[in-house]
Amino acid sequence: MLQRFVDPAAVEAEIARLRSLSGDALRRRWQSVFGRSPPEHVTTELFRRMIAARVQEEAFGTLDRATLELLDGLARRHRSRERNLKTGTVLVRDYQGRRHTVTVEREGYVWEGTSYSSLSAIARAITGTVWNGPRFFAARSASKEPIPPVHGRRRARPPAETQPSARASQTSPR
Repeated sequence: MLQRFVDPAAVEAEIARLRSLSGDALRRRWQSVFGRSPPEHVTTELFRRMIAARVQEEAFGTLDRATLELLDGLARRHRSRERNLKTGTVLVRDYQGRRHTVTVEREGYVWEGTSYSSLSAIARAITGTVWNGPRFFAARSASKEPIPPVHGRRRARPPAETQPSARASQTSPR
């Protein structure tokens, strides 16, 4: 961490002052700290947190370049968890009596000669509905929750009355 010489008590006092600001005052403070208009639809608590983080960053410094690159790489890898599949892997799924084969490539997936950026896009093309692609192709890691049946909907319950009711079997005098 790149560190600057600052009085921690002053930073703490500034953050305490942020806690007392109203929503409008926080928006004005955002403008002065970030140099642009505040985003819409952000809660006052989130404004406080983002401004406090910037105050601390300005006072104590930010992370060094190597750490920022490491975190950026981890964030990118986390976003595409399904990309843990090695290039050349072939995924096979039988759906409605037809076998579908998908090949994992460096920049995406190939199904029926067409490139796709995600397994979910392929699953949608196959089924016509929205699916979680890794789940559809059973490509989730073993640590994930068990994969439900292909058609994850529950069956309709049988009618509540499977036997004639006592009331129906009684005859009323006429």
